[in-house]
Amino acid sequence: MSQHHASRLALYLLFAPFVLWIGLIVILPHIGMAGISLRERVAFGEYEFSLTNFREFIGEPIYWNTLLRTATIAILVTVLCLIFGFPIAYYIAKVARPGTRAALLLLCLVPLWVSELVRAFGWMLLLRESGVISLMMWWSGLTSGPVEMLFNDVTLVIGLIYAVILFMIVPLVSTLDGMDDSLVEAGYNLGGSRFTVMRRIVVPYAMPGIVAGSIIVFMFTAGSFLTPVLLGGKESMWFTELLYNQFIIRHNWELGATFGVVLLVFTSLTVWAALRLSGHRLTTTMARD
Repeated sequence: MSQHHASRLALYLLFAPFVLWIGLIVILPHIGMAGISLRERVAFGEYEFSLTNFREFIGEPIYWNTLLRTATIAILVTVLCLIFGFPIAYYIAKVARPGTRAALLLLCLVPLWVSELVRAFGWMLLLRESGVISLMMWWSGLTSGPVEMLFNDVTLVIGLIYAVILFMIVPLVSTLDGMDDSLVEAGYNLGGSRFTVMRRIVVPYAMPGIVAGSIIVFMFTAGSFLTPVLLGGKESMWFTELLYNQFIIRHNWELGATFGVVLLVFTSLTVWAALRLSGHRLTTTMARD
C-alpha cells in the first residue's frame, strides 16, 4: 500500500467515529421523526401517508402562539446572554491574569457540574413563596409578607440565562483571546474613545464568536424543557412541552413528531435568517471560531 493510500485510510479511520456518531445520533433519528410525522393511523398497526398532522398544526392557533412565544423568549435570552456575557468574556480574555483567567473559567463551568433538573430546583428553592429570598425580603421589612416569585416570564428568563450563558462566554473568550492587544492600543493612540474602540475594533473582531455563541444559545434555549416547565409553571406555554405531552401523555407520536419537525425547521430558518442579516456564513463563522 502506497503512502498516499495509507494516509487517506488513516484519515478515514480518524473521522469514522464522528461520521458514525452523526449518522446514528443525529441524522437517522431526524429521518425517522420526519417519516412518523408524514403518516396517519387508519387502524391498529396500519398507517398511510398523509399531511393531516401538519394541517392540524397549521389550523390550531395555540400551537403557533406557543411556537412564536418560545422563539421570542429564546431570542430575548440570547440577546441578554450576549449583553451580560460579552464583558465577562472580554475581562477573562484580555484583562485577567492567567491564573485568574483559569479560576474565572472554572467558575463559569460550575453550573454544568449539576444537571439541569438540580439547577432548576435550586432556583425554585430560592424564589418560591417560602424560599430564601422571599423570607429575607419579609424579615427585612421590604414586603408585608412572603412573595411568590416563581411561575412568571422573568423567572423563566433568569433561569434560562443561568443555564446557557456559558455557551456564549466560551466562544467569545476563544475569539477575543486571539486578538492582538496592539489593535486596541492603536485605536487609543489614534484618539478613539473606549466606546469607539469597542464598537469599531473589538466587536467586529469578536463577531465570529458572537455569531457562534448566539446560535448555540438560541438552539439550546428553544430546545430546553425542564427549566421552562419547572420555573414557568403549567402556563409556561413552551413548545417542547407540547412535544412531551403528545409523545408521553397522549401517545400521539405522529403529531409529536410533527411538532419536532416544525421546531427543527423553524429554529434552523431563524438561524439562517440571522446569519443572512449579519452577513456571515455558518461555515466561515465556525472555522474562524
